[in-house]
Amino acid sequence: MIAQVETKTYTAQEYLELEINSQDRHEFINGEIVLMAGGAPNHNEITSILNAILRVSLKGKPYSIFASDQRLWVPHLNNYTYPDVMVVARPIELQSGRTDTITNPLLIAEVLSKGTKAYDRDEKFAAYRSIPSFQEYLLIDQYRLQVEQYSKTDANKWIFSEYSCMGDRLTLTSIPVEISLADLYENIEFGE
Repeated sequence: MIAQVETKTYTAQEYLELEINSQDRHEFINGEIVLMAGGAPNHNEITSILNAILRVSLKGKPYSIFASDQRLWVPHLNNYTYPDVMVVARPIELQSGRTDTITNPLLIAEVLSKGTKAYDRDEKFAAYRSIPSFQEYLLIDQYRLQVEQYSKTDANKWIFSEYSCMGDRLTLTSIPVEISLADLYENIEFGE
């Protein structure tokens, strides 16, 4: 007989109190606190490049760009997460009573890892879709040249586009930005 390991369930308040004093970042999903793994070099470089492209493209426009360390609250599920890159229309909206948790993302990008890609495509995307301001989702593969774009066209309607050639240009629908895959994947080396 295999012994069952009991998982402790936390309240959102307990999570927030623990997270403030933690050296590591954690997501809060359905009452469970989940340690976020450190990113691989490709993951971090792609996140950094995307952040730079967005920052330059949106200079002087009414948007804020956040990378990796900005907490997002998903109110419908009472979950907390840290998207790899998030664009927010100004003014920034914060969770009531908090100064560190955003509630109004417009665009979210996740760089896929082997351990999180299924979650990012399924449960996490479903959670993000419950946020009224959320309009666009990018899933960027760090192991091969591939970007998946999901653009909201109407309530409960999303269009899927896929890019996998170095010459492809990705036009974002939620913000006035076009991204060249050659720029996004500059100096990225894909392993075996």
